[in-house]
Amino acid sequence: MKNKNVRNITREILSDNWYTLNKITFEYKKEDGTWEKQSREAYNRGNGAAILLYNRSQGTVILTKQFRMPTYINGNEDGMMIEVCAGLLDGDAPETCIKKEAEEETGYKLDKVEKVFESYMSPGSVTEILHFFIGSYEAKMKVGEGGGANDETENIEVMEMTFEKALEMVATGTIKDAKTILLLQYAKINALFSS
Repeated sequence: MKNKNVRNITREILSDNWYTLNKITFEYKKEDGTWEKQSREAYNRGNGAAILLYNRSQGTVILTKQFRMPTYINGNEDGMMIEVCAGLLDGDAPETCIKKEAEEETGYKLDKVEKVFESYMSPGSVTEILHFFIGSYEAKMKVGEGGGANDETENIEVMEMTFEKALEMVATGTIKDAKTILLLQYAKINALFSS
């Protein structure tokens, strides 16, 4: 249902270089009934999907490590981030996207994944909805080295570690990526590694 307190929306493209940055101007009806003109910038990079690959019998998860320039220029000393596998939908259904990304980034070919929730990751400025998945992996499912798509300059390192080590890395601040923290907490709350 549309919000009746919003009207006269206009968009101005500020940048369309990598993704699209729009300036949105609109009127918002305040509680006293008066209309207030507001302006916001909204970055549209498309929607995405993320997945926690886990092996219950081994007590392990697969994470990735790669350089992220935005974190580097905002104080992340070496710019490296430890994350769950993720990617933009690029027109694919979320499940199709995440299976493709898992194979490209980690080398594991997943037959089955489970969607657990979806979330706006930075609703004050970014339009993206992220679809969150979990997927069980075994050694026999490894079909490649991973590392990301050659044409996307990702240079991804694949990391297998115990679930407990991953949780410890969240507690110590070694893992600072929101989507990764959310999926690890989901696994903990839902006792994914309980027998």
